[in-house]
Amino acid sequence: MIDFESEGTAPEPGFRADQLEGFRIGVTSDRRSEDLIAAFERRGADVLHAPTIRMEAAVDDGKLESETRAVIAARPDILLATTSYGIRRWFEAADAAGLGTELTEVLEQSRILVRGPKARGAVRAAGLDDDGMSARETTISLVDYVLRDGVNGMTIAVQLHGFTDPEQLDRLTSAGAAVLTVAPYRWTRHEDSARVTRLIDAICAGNVDAVTFTSAPAVEALFQAADAIGRLDDVRFAFETSVVPAAVGPVTAQPLVDAGVLPITPDRFRMGALIRLVAEHLEQTRVLRLATERGSIELRGRIASVNGEKTVLTPTALSLFRVLVSAGGATVSRAELAASAPEPLDDHAVDVAISRLRGALPDPTIVATVIKRGYRIAT
Repeated sequence: MIDFESEGTAPEPGFRADQLEGFRIGVTSDRRSEDLIAAFERRGADVLHAPTIRMEAAVDDGKLESETRAVIAARPDILLATTSYGIRRWFEAADAAGLGTELTEVLEQSRILVRGPKARGAVRAAGLDDDGMSARETTISLVDYVLRDGVNGMTIAVQLHGFTDPEQLDRLTSAGAAVLTVAPYRWTRHEDSARVTRLIDAICAGNVDAVTFTSAPAVEALFQAADAIGRLDDVRFAFETSVVPAAVGPVTAQPLVDAGVLPITPDRFRMGALIRLVAEHLEQTRVLRLATERGSIELRGRIASVNGEKTVLTPTALSLFRVLVSAGGATVSRAELAASAPEPLDDHAVDVAISRLRGALPDPTIVATVIKRGYRIAT
């Protein structure tokens, strides 16, 4: 899990209230999703919120208390702290069980290594100090760090971040360490499956321009939901072609990469950086402009503009118009237009869809018919 960087009240460099006008963005996060949604909406975007997972505190506080008592009894040589929320939740639960002071005293004698700056902040807020941070803010690099100096014969406590990572725990035990785990919270599938299904439908129809992910389990939950309704291949294809997947960091991106999808990822693994990256990427790569004999065309997300006069297009009209504008005035066949549509179209249905597109545009003559061949933009 990645903890979010808070947004300030002052406008960021390059901020514009119309920067994402016309674009629709899917948001899959649950925790602090309001911040992400508000940031996109301030830039003019329409947001489709469909949390795929939910973060829950440990259901059985008795189990967390047992894990805490085991850590206190073992007096670990090393603590691996992975998330700020996990550390905060752990110490809150320890305090509630009357173990907070004892836990702090034990960990004062441990070497504490943190996965990132947010976990470092939580450790210090608990009155402790850390001895170092992983190079890439990932669990893998954190384990790399601790293994660098050797751990044979040592006891290592690991604060888990929502789910167990057996591969990394196995690396520690294989190196000779005794490993204890503490799970202050866990990820569960979000109960509102209808919203997730709507997001999947929107992705497959090209009715969103980008989808943001802030945790690897959120990606996996979306793929599982898509697979359950027989649309996993469609979702993957959309992410490879028309919809931009955006991950907050490399850990979050990994399930996408494993599925053959290359997401955009900011250099700094923070929400603010993700927001800026999505806004800049859409503005720089997903705005189409074309000069024609009837004036200038701009296609920006779902908004088509002809000589500054704007209209919002339906998904089918948008798909056809995008192909026509991208062709730059060249003729596009009915077969090519049909292939771009989010719904099956035969030649007659293409003609009907073009007629509706013309009716929606400020200037219907901008789309010209090429007899027996197809359609083109009148340039």
